[in-house]
Amino acid sequence: MIWLTGNKGMLGTELSLLLKAKNLSFVGTDRDVDILDAVALENFADGKGITTIINCAAYTAVDKAEDEEALALRLNAEGPGNIARLGAHIGARVIHVSTDYVFSGNGTKPCLESDPVSPTGAYGRTKAEGERRVFSAAPDSIIIRTAWLYGKHGPNFVATMIKLMAAKDEIGVVADQRGSPTWAYDLSCAIADIAVRPDFPAGIYHYTGDGETTWYDFAQEIQRLGRVHGLLDHDCRVRPLSTDQYPTKTRRPAYSVLSKDKIKSQGIPIPHWEFSLQAFFQKDLYL
Repeated sequence: MIWLTGNKGMLGTELSLLLKAKNLSFVGTDRDVDILDAVALENFADGKGITTIINCAAYTAVDKAEDEEALALRLNAEGPGNIARLGAHIGARVIHVSTDYVFSGNGTKPCLESDPVSPTGAYGRTKAEGERRVFSAAPDSIIIRTAWLYGKHGPNFVATMIKLMAAKDEIGVVADQRGSPTWAYDLSCAIADIAVRPDFPAGIYHYTGDGETTWYDFAQEIQRLGRVHGLLDHDCRVRPLSTDQYPTKTRRPAYSVLSKDKIKSQGIPIPHWEFSLQAFFQKDLYL
């Protein structure tokens, strides 16, 4: 039996639908079982034969975390630590989702799983501490770092761009930050594949869409597909911005590309981000 925590978020909802479609036995919880309450977690798991816990619960408000680091730490570190201890106690493997923000983003080549973490903001610090606590409590866990996640069931860069482009004649998008857009459906498929493989080696893995781009070029491709699919009926100029022209409370990584060689070596397929974006428009944007 799989237990999916955080099943109401963007990734959790996508994963719930996929597990159901694959006829995999699972139970899902969100705020109804508080991950900060170790007793509540143990009581829920009791008697259910849980063999795998997939943790999608997290504090994800990157900028807000600068003002709420204590709360973010509880949800991104204390909670996952509780889940990992429970997993170790009941013999359930833990799959925990993390982020590229554990790195500084100052590099020029894709980050390896073995690279030292060096977060520059509160959100990244809390997620890095969450990784540490998960492995401390349950060394046989699997941590999957991802980045630039978009999907139907939550805050969605693609849909936001379409909405802005439909309403405005000009928008500005940051052009000096590089990364790899990741469709939540693709990530869910990878997690589901890992969950049914008891022999999948423990450790940290990276999963994002293949290839790399900038937010500006990502937006341009969104605009092109929006026109193809009849979602945009007028031209909107997409103007490139520098990071300095679009200040945020948390410094965004300039280069947040993650190496996927390790997870690919385990037979997990990774579609190119452009292919997945096209599939997202066809599958999700109209539903």
